[in-house]
Amino acid sequence: MTSGRSFIISFLGGALLCAQFGCTRMQVKMGWKVFLAQTPIQTIAVNLPNGPGIAPGEKSPLVVVVTEPDGKILQSEGKGAGKVMWKDLNVSATVVTVNSKGVLTLPKDPRVSDGKIAHVTVTVPSHPEKKAELDIPIRYNRVYTANFSGSRGMDGMNGTDGLDGSSGSPGSIDPNNPSAGGDGTDGTDGGNGSDGGAGGDGPPVQVRVALRSGAHPLLQVSVSAQGKQKFYLIDPQGGSLTVRSDGGAGGSGGRGGRGGRGGSGGIGSPNGNNGRDGLDGHSGMDGSAGQGGSITVTYDPQAKPFLNVIHLSSWNGPKPTLKEETVTALW
Repeated sequence: MTSGRSFIISFLGGALLCAQFGCTRMQVKMGWKVFLAQTPIQTIAVNLPNGPGIAPGEKSPLVVVVTEPDGKILQSEGKGAGKVMWKDLNVSATVVTVNSKGVLTLPKDPRVSDGKIAHVTVTVPSHPEKKAELDIPIRYNRVYTANFSGSRGMDGMNGTDGLDGSSGSPGSIDPNNPSAGGDGTDGTDGGNGSDGGAGGDGPPVQVRVALRSGAHPLLQVSVSAQGKQKFYLIDPQGGSLTVRSDGGAGGSGGRGGRGGRGGSGGIGSPNGNNGRDGLDGHSGMDGSAGQGGSITVTYDPQAKPFLNVIHLSSWNGPKPTLKEETVTALW
């Protein structure tokens, strides 16, 4: 009980300070955060705690490390779980974008970053002489999925439960004046569940594969379906691409409603008869699965040795087709 009271008092005290001085000032006052304008800085550095490099479509947090003249180290809030606030820092970036919480994002389209190195510069407005810079290599050894599968069918509606019967009226069990109890009424039948909807069909998909040759070859891949085109750059050493145009699963049939229970016979001499239980409704049928779409892969002969990193799935549809012909650079 004492510890609970202490927590409540601490919480209320913190809330009062927040109202009086503002949450940031309260955090600084409590020692949870620092104002860099009031902090001496010897050096500043920036790093990627999740490892070097970033891939198209990925996010990666930054951590800024500030060292004071006495050797004390402060880290940025967020991933760094430290006291340095991002609003006291200025972060500029090329190729990647950075948000107000120090999280980097690289666009999904590899054409934006191909052949480039992302760069981040961190400065401290209150200490303009301090600056940290970081080059961020772009990596393409990631696992990608291009999914054009049909949608799952809608589930059927459940049947309504039947209504319970009402109990029979009581009679008399007085031996001098007996009377029969009333019969209970029957429960009503449960409603039938409706059938599930059919799954959607996967669309036709066109895949084109070219090789970026060199000491470290890369695959250029375009995937087109439903009027949309996506691009991928894949490092065969650890990277892969799965293309799906599966038929959508059928929706589940609705559950049949429960039959209502028959009402109890009334007590009397003799007792009334119980009502009949209603019948349970029939469950609906599951919907049929959609058809998988055709997948056609056209690849350049030079890319053939690396096709094992491209996986194709057209469940409940035709087998994918592979065609070898000259495919020039896709961008």
